[in-house]
Amino acid sequence: MDGQVLEWFRSYLHGRPPYVRRGMLKSLSVLLVCGVPQGSVLGPILFILYTAELIGLIEQHGFCPHLYADDTQLSGRCRPSATQDLQQRLSACIDEVHSWMQSNRLQLNTNKSELLWCATARRRH
Repeated sequence: MDGQVLEWFRSYLHGRPPYVRRGMLKSLSVLLVCGVPQGSVLGPILFILYTAELIGLIEQHGFCPHLYADDTQLSGRCRPSATQDLQQRLSACIDEVHSWMQSNRLQLNTNKSELLWCATARRRH
């Protein structure tokens, strides 16, 4: 990004310390060095731009990503004979996503991370 677009983003993000207002009460302002205040108008768009390469990273492992707000889901499928391979690819993908998140100042919340394994009753074993 350069030129007028970059200046527009810079003016929106720089020098605007966030605060909370409720009626006539106003909290103290806090200087942010990274990120976008929650609830900001541009927050969702900037988050999508910020995490755009995450989609490619997940797809490289053969999974289908679905991102919504700060939630990321990935799905995959395999034949019953290939479950071990799917588990290894999933583990490698999650490790790489975790590394990417750390290098981009994001945090993977393992307490909210879940795995859903679906199979027909006949194939569950």
